[in-house]
Amino acid sequence: MNILFMNSARTWGGTEKWTRMASEAMAKDHKTFLVYRREVVGDRFTIPKFRLPCLSHIDLYTLFKLVQIIRKEKIEVIIPTKRKDYVIAGLASRICGIKNILRLGIVRPLSIPILHKLIYHTLADGIIVNAQKIKKTLLETYFMQEEKIRVIYNGLDTEALDRLSLPPAQKRFKFQITTAGILTKRKGHDFLLRSFAQFLKLAPDADAGIIIIGDGPKKEELIALTDELKISERVHFTGFLENPYPNMAISDIIAMTSTNEGISNALLEGMYLKNVPVSTFAGGTEELIDNGKNGFLVDYCNETTLAAILHELYRNDQQRKQISEAAKETVIQKFSMHSMTKEVVHFCQESIKSRSRIKKEKE
Repeated sequence: MNILFMNSARTWGGTEKWTRMASEAMAKDHKTFLVYRREVVGDRFTIPKFRLPCLSHIDLYTLFKLVQIIRKEKIEVIIPTKRKDYVIAGLASRICGIKNILRLGIVRPLSIPILHKLIYHTLADGIIVNAQKIKKTLLETYFMQEEKIRVIYNGLDTEALDRLSLPPAQKRFKFQITTAGILTKRKGHDFLLRSFAQFLKLAPDADAGIIIIGDGPKKEELIALTDELKISERVHFTGFLENPYPNMAISDIIAMTSTNEGISNALLEGMYLKNVPVSTFAGGTEELIDNGKNGFLVDYCNETTLAAILHELYRNDQQRKQISEAAKETVIQKFSMHSMTKEVVHFCQESIKSRSRIKKEKE
């Protein structure tokens, strides 16, 4: 198959990481290509790629060039991975007579019936989601068809993680909490910091701290919050790291305190590297974490409960060890790169076959 991925992101994040992993894994047996907007994304891909402006949801120049690429490279399936790309990819697919399979990695209620019916039904032949909860939310809308939605869990390149996590970084704190991701309101870093401040009231002498990996618009606000909470000496902002894994490898806890997610890549990576996952109930985390067995779940903004979980894990080394090992085993069993790639390929092939069947029926 000839498959074109599209990602117009301005920064590097979880969706971009998924796009790279999927497209490059599939490139072993198929021809895969990328359309991108910013070099911060495109420069990380080794597959053939095309840079387009992607200025808006309906950028006519980008649409024109996209149609040219599809025809020149004989593309059979286009997979847009950002919401901004869905309309242009859908229009290009209809102009060229190919399949359009959206990739959605976050819970998104469809609240604008006319517009969303066009994007997610009329212009889409399929939707890849990474959690059952996302699928369930989509199906709450009357026009969505269950057979169009395929749950495909994120896969991890565990061999690359093993390689990139060495040598491990130097540990800053005896009890170290790590969180990774773009610094936006949705990621809930303020909730984590406030909860950590409460934890320190329970264990004021603890050699404990937080490593925040990533950059983003809320960074200065978060730094100010650490000053306000009087925990600035216990919180280290690394900024964006090309390779965060040496830091994750020596961490005790991977925290994901978002208000909304699909299933976080950073959470999976931390689990594989034997961190105890502590997460909000956002998105599909309940499909990943069995509370108390391979991690912990907490309601967003429940600072008292999160502080108590951190305190329990701080006090009990054996519990941390058992849960972190169970977390790694969960990732190995359910989130392999091979399974993800195989399922994406199969979904694309099914979509192409359905088009051929419809053509024959019309003839």
